Amino acid sequence: MTVVTRFAPSPTGRLHVGNVRTALHNWLWARRNRGRFILRLDDTDAQRSSEEFAQSIRDDLGWLGLSPDEELCQSDRFGRYEAALERLAADGRAYPAYETAQELDLKRKVQLSRGMPPVYDRSALALSAEDRARFEAEGRRPHWRFRLDHGSPIEWNDLVRGAQHFDPALLSDPVIRREDGSWLYMLPSTVDDIELGITHVVRGEDHVANTALQIQMFEALGAEPPAFAHEALLVGSEGKLSKRLGSLGIDSIREAGIEPIALVAKLARIGTSLPVEPAVSIEPLIETFDFATFGRAPARFDMEELKVLNARIVHRLPFEAVAARLPAGMAAADWQAIRPNLKTVAEAAAWWDILHGHIECAAEPEDRDFLAAAAETAAAIDWSDSPWKVLTTSLKGGTGRSGKALFHPLRRALTGRDSGPEMAALLPLIGRDETIARLRSAAA
Repeated sequence: MTVVTRFAPSPTGRLHVGNVRTALHNWLWARRNRGRFILRLDDTDAQRSSEEFAQSIRDDLGWLGLSPDEELCQSDRFGRYEAALERLAADGRAYPAYETAQELDLKRKVQLSRGMPPVYDRSALALSAEDRARFEAEGRRPHWRFRLDHGSPIEWNDLVRGAQHFDPALLSDPVIRREDGSWLYMLPSTVDDIELGITHVVRGEDHVANTALQIQMFEALGAEPPAFAHEALLVGSEGKLSKRLGSLGIDSIREAGIEPIALVAKLARIGTSLPVEPAVSIEPLIETFDFATFGRAPARFDMEELKVLNARIVHRLPFEAVAARLPAGMAAADWQAIRPNLKTVAEAAAWWDILHGHIECAAEPEDRDFLAAAAETAAAIDWSDSPWKVLTTSLKGGTGRSGKALFHPLRRALTGRDSGPEMAALLPLIGRDETIARLRSAAA
């Protein structure tokens, strides 16, 4: 069996971390099994869907390296859904209903007031041809429902949640088409999963009840249901569900300088028994992806933790992986010197002037004589090997300074900063003449 998974976002907004986690896990499962990953744009809501959002979804998946093997739009497949509805109606598994939204709401309130579950009473099945004709004459258009089979329980073995059991008699026959002819999620998704040969549906646990309904749709259309994996929902540091994490959209994460592999490494492992670790390639994440490692507790996503992970990954990135994003002229030696102190690759630009430009930083009065002596020493020492060690050793012997009193004024004068990369790595890059000039400027 060739594993086929799909990611099915609606192009009605930007992706957030919850969406991306779903896409990633579908992609990882397909890649681990050398299968196929399909992007399906659920654009049946014509008023809210847009090509702009569709393109942003493609761009975000491309940025993360989650390229699909195929892409399709539900708006191109309405004829297939129409044919499926006609088949279900002919088999007595779909039927028209004429209640208005207000009438349905009143029914639910009455049921709740009597301590009953708000399950649709199937009154539409009792309508005669004359009743339906009368409603049509009044201008009512029917919505369509899928008729559940109450004969046996709905069961499946979920790859994350284990054995699942639903009594269909306790579920409402789901609406599959609205009065205006537009499609809801349930039937189109089932039809697409059948025709595309989807073998695994990986999605959030908020879809568990939908799965129970769709399993009967698969069977009513003569198809074997795919395997299902329902993951615990993603929550933020403030405890809100992923659907509310608008501040953690992928666009804002990109703008924060997060590496795509950092986000992938985070989302691949949170909520599992496997540790979240810095990675510079996605291959180890593919090899270790397994639904057996997933827990039932909500997976916590914290932006500050992601930033820490991102910094650890930046510290491991080779020059070749970042060269195109560095200031023109920045060499491998520059990158290796500053890399351990960066949180994002973008911060490298701030070190360009420090390494190869000219900076001036006035010293504290008590340090000026020391820096003047440092300038003269820098002019006299041999720069061919370990100039920082030679400079500080000579100054320590000549001035009696040591520790912070020795090193901090030098770092401030040479970089304008109180902390940063090892000066032993920076000094050869700054160079002899610029080092002397900076020390003399600070001492003046």
